[in-house]
Amino acid sequence: MSAHDAIVLPFATSTPAMARTRLASFLTLNLVAPEVIDDALLVISEMIANAVNHGGPTPDGGIEISWTIQGDLLELSVLDHGAGGSLTPIDFDEDSLSGRGLSIISQVADRWWVDMSHGTRVNAELHTTPR
Repeated sequence: MSAHDAIVLPFATSTPAMARTRLASFLTLNLVAPEVIDDALLVISEMIANAVNHGGPTPDGGIEISWTIQGDLLELSVLDHGAGGSLTPIDFDEDSLSGRGLSIISQVADRWWVDMSHGTRVNAELHTTPR
């Protein structure tokens, strides 16, 4: 199975909710297991929140978001036009109010990486079948 979708949404704090709705529909239509959908929605939310909090908008004021299913892998991708910054998960505890995004992505995704060749693109992979 192979399927892909890409969108540009506003560079705003409301964007994670809009992206979750679109991603949930895409994954449901592609018969992805509910527990994988839950994980994917969490990961995309954290990726977008990090971009909005620490990155920069595209020239048209947006943020580029895409997802692809290729075989048994779901790849999520968020591109903002910010540059620099630390993209390393940090330790946190239950009292931490911020700084948990990359640690959550690291715990939930099977693999994640960053490409800073044109802005900042954070990618994550999840298997589409529960483990």
